Amino acid sequence: MKVYPVFLNDLDKRRCIVVGGGGEAQRKVEGLLDCEAVVSVIAKQVTDQLQAWAGEGRITWVEREYQTGDLKGAFLVISENADPESNSQIWEDAEAEGALVNVMDDVPHCNFIAGSVVSQGALVISISTSGYAPALAVRLRQRMQRELGPEYAEFLALMGELRDPMAARYPDFDERRSHWYELVDSDIINLLREGQPNMARQRVTEIVGKNILAP
Repeated sequence: MKVYPVFLNDLDKRRCIVVGGGGEAQRKVEGLLDCEAVVSVIAKQVTDQLQAWAGEGRITWVEREYQTGDLKGAFLVISENADPESNSQIWEDAEAEGALVNVMDDVPHCNFIAGSVVSQGALVISISTSGYAPALAVRLRQRMQRELGPEYAEFLALMGELRDPMAARYPDFDERRSHWYELVDSDIINLLREGQPNMARQRVTEIVGKNILAP
């Protein structure tokens, strides 16, 4: 199976439905909430955390089994359900609705695969083995989580401060791109890892010029 990697945005404007209320469903819901998605969970029983989120109004909990018609207006559907007959119906209903659908551990009933995700602030890395060995994706995620620390989130936050000032100071694209690569290839991430944010900001100034970062 060949996959085309994408990242979804604007989920705060989209209806996302998770069928099932176990631990895997909770993890999927947590990721969707991080993206401010509009989430409904359909399940007779849910984890304590899912129940808490429902009580806080962060998600809608439909306290029953899945029924045809539940996917009306859905943009994205994830099913944790272990019942093959129900999963087949969810797949058919999602396809009819034109929704993205992922039935966990059932590749024929998926038109997208949710990769194993590593994140540090604005840095998001999604790992897929195209359905062949999800356990390898998990191990790679664990390895990257050990290697990619909070310094990457700090670095990207710093780079975010530079985007508009850099565009104003260096209107020529090639010149601006050269500075971006110089920043990425510098020792700024190492300085942040060592707990020296002031030195990191000084290095930015040395590379792109004075008065481009706010004090």
